[in-house]
Amino acid sequence: MKAAAILICATVLCAAAPLLPLDEAGFTRTLAGNSGKVVLFDFWATWCDPCRAELPELVRLERKWRGRGFVLVTVSADSPDQEPAALEFLQKSGVRFPAYIKHVKDDEAFINSIDRGWSGALPALFLYDRAGRRATSFIGETETAKIEAAIAALIQPAR
Repeated sequence: MKAAAILICATVLCAAAPLLPLDEAGFTRTLAGNSGKVVLFDFWATWCDPCRAELPELVRLERKWRGRGFVLVTVSADSPDQEPAALEFLQKSGVRFPAYIKHVKDDEAFINSIDRGWSGALPALFLYDRAGRRATSFIGETETAKIEAAIAALIQPAR
């Protein structure tokens, strides 16, 4: 019940919303909670210049495709002392809340739970289809057109 109250508060009061902690189980719950939607998980950090450049473009894509069942989930990889800066950047970028911050006991175990082939490098995007299966991933700087093409292919499958 407490988690539901936090989620409602985070959704309704965007300006005051804290970043919600995300661990392996939280990642699985978040993906399952978006069943039936195309979901893009964006792992980023305030100290990552390519991440900061990419995020506004991802927000633009989320706005464009939201009505067709697309969801952007942002996960900050910042340390706890950088959370205020991460929250401020998300708000300035127009990110819809809830938004998350990685909060794990074992960083390597968390990274491996997302993708065993991922080193943890940022930015990192993981795109899931409506059934919750990972369709593709983008590690490092990626052209927005390439990301959008992958989203469009899942939203508008070939007939």
